[in-house]
Amino acid sequence: MNKNKQCLGMVDISDKPITKRRAVAEGTVVFSAKAFQTLIKRGSPKGDVFETAKIAGIMAAKSTPSIIPLCHPLGLEKVRISFEKIVSKKSVKVTAEVLCSGKTGVEMEALAAVAAACLTIYDMNKWMGQDMVILNVRLVHKNGGRSGEFNR
Repeated sequence: MNKNKQCLGMVDISDKPITKRRAVAEGTVVFSAKAFQTLIKRGSPKGDVFETAKIAGIMAAKSTPSIIPLCHPLGLEKVRISFEKIVSKKSVKVTAEVLCSGKTGVEMEALAAVAAACLTIYDMNKWMGQDMVILNVRLVHKNGGRSGEFNR
């Protein structure tokens, strides 16, 4: 292939073996002190922030090939979204764990889940102000497949 020629396409995974794949990603939503206290005490007029964000994260993981153009569609076997309220930092840490048995990893699905959950938290609380910040959406663990294990 000519080095100057670009080829766009999905990676050929047809010869890869099916293995158990797991990825964990996280991200953080940081609030003002007043907005964080309001979230903890009253929630959002739109409804249950964390249940809605959980559903958004699961839907994003399942829809990853629709929003990331060259991702392979995968049969996800588990998507778990969890939230940790960190009072000292006026923040909520979002964690997503994704599992499947497949030929390619689930890192993008875990990252998409965290991003969508964080964006949903932002959306449901923007009535208190737009000074929230979404930080550090990142992969923290992955295993399975040829590249082995990764831990941050």
